[in-house]
Amino acid sequence: MIQPRPRTIPEATVARLAVYLRVLSSLADGGRGTVSSGELAAAAGVNPAGLRKDLSHLGPCGVRGVGYEVGTLRDRIAGVLGVERSRACVLVGIGNLGSALADYAGFGSRGFEFVGLFDVAVARIGQRIGGHTVHPLDELEQVVGAAGATIGVITTPADVAQSVCDRMAAAGVRSILNFAPVTLTAPAGVDVRKVDLSVELQVLAFLGQQRLVGEPA
Repeated sequence: MIQPRPRTIPEATVARLAVYLRVLSSLADGGRGTVSSGELAAAAGVNPAGLRKDLSHLGPCGVRGVGYEVGTLRDRIAGVLGVERSRACVLVGIGNLGSALADYAGFGSRGFEFVGLFDVAVARIGQRIGGHTVHPLDELEQVVGAAGATIGVITTPADVAQSVCDRMAAAGVRSILNFAPVTLTAPAGVDVRKVDLSVELQVLAFLGQQRLVGEPA
């Protein structure tokens, strides 16, 4: 198997590779054997030149005049992203957002499995969501260690998110996705990505306003 070139892949490219992986997985599920760069680019919302530049980070991939072998390229990207095997995840904060994420079946098909859901509210402990039981937060470290979970998702209120982050990191979690509206600090070796839905909506509001300003009266 041809290995990816030994160089750092830009973060923006990594994000697009994840989109290509989703498209390729869908094509493979539909029985497709090959796909052209133009078709793959259109399905991913990029231009063909950008697609080819992104895939150049993986080494030789396609065949001129034929395109890409769907299964081969899917597996290559999955290997680069580290999702060729299932990753154990834990989620803390079973409110509306946390419950929705825990109940979303799409994570499993993309290589992410929740092995533990946690909350401090007595009323939520014992509930079944997405096939998993909600546990008290006191069991976080035990579950992380037993399941070998390396990914954590935080959907708690802002005032407790940092303490949850600290506990996850101390337990062995090395990648954290933070939905709480606060910036977290983590020790070296722990990656934290912040998702702020309100910021995304504000950006959309700005873009919409700019279009209105540019429209003729």
